[in-house]
Amino acid sequence: MISLPIGEVVEVAIDWMTKNLSGFFDIIKLILLGVLNLFEGIFNGIPWFIMLGLIVLICWLRVGKKESILAIIGLCLIYGMNLWSETMETLALVLTATFIALAIGIPLGIWMARSDKLDQIVRPILDFMQTMPAFVYLIPAVYFFDLGQVPGAVATVIFAMPPVVRLTSLGIRQVSKDVIEASDSFGATYKQKLFQVQIPLAMPTILAGLNQTIMLSLSMVVISSMIGGGGLGNVVLRGITQMKVGEGFEGGLAVVILAMILDRVTQSLGKEK
Repeated sequence: MISLPIGEVVEVAIDWMTKNLSGFFDIIKLILLGVLNLFEGIFNGIPWFIMLGLIVLICWLRVGKKESILAIIGLCLIYGMNLWSETMETLALVLTATFIALAIGIPLGIWMARSDKLDQIVRPILDFMQTMPAFVYLIPAVYFFDLGQVPGAVATVIFAMPPVVRLTSLGIRQVSKDVIEASDSFGATYKQKLFQVQIPLAMPTILAGLNQTIMLSLSMVVISSMIGGGGLGNVVLRGITQMKVGEGFEGGLAVVILAMILDRVTQSLGKEK
């Protein structure tokens, strides 16, 4: 019977990267830690009632009166459960991971839309990233960045990035050829065609990718708590490991409330009010 030592090859590759690229990973760790601390400092530095008011104001402007009332109830519930600080830590982690995923994913999606060969190469990698069990990402993340929030953020970026790459590429490919021909006939340059025609028309699809990326980031929060990701994930993990059902339920409920608020707001970005 043929034996393929794929696992051994992966271990050798990770060991090599850990020994030879430690300086590179240290720089990434410092940058990510700085961004995470910045977001956490802002969110936890603002008094809770002002932060609540800001979130509700965004809901009111983007989604409407009914959803903003539900947001007030949900956020007061989180504060009443003494989970405000953990919720802000989770929000910081999700926003950091989302910004990194967008910064890498949107340019890659644009490139894929313009190159069939790159699309054929990257698409199986995205399939791999989306179907690989999320727990597996924690192992190399710990090797490269130790325990803490940074490996949690890295694992979250890898897990959550594929939707925004796929939907950016899809949105640009779906722009009508007639529109492209019309812009060509007016003498539009490559940049004008991309930034003034293709991306604006593809924006609803790109924003759908943003919405999915945020939702996947939140789903990774609890998993990343196993390597010190912090936030609401720690609350849920304590509930599981110490058999505190009530505490675990409260942590899960706070994640659901945060997910619903982020989902409604990001969905509204792709719609005309």
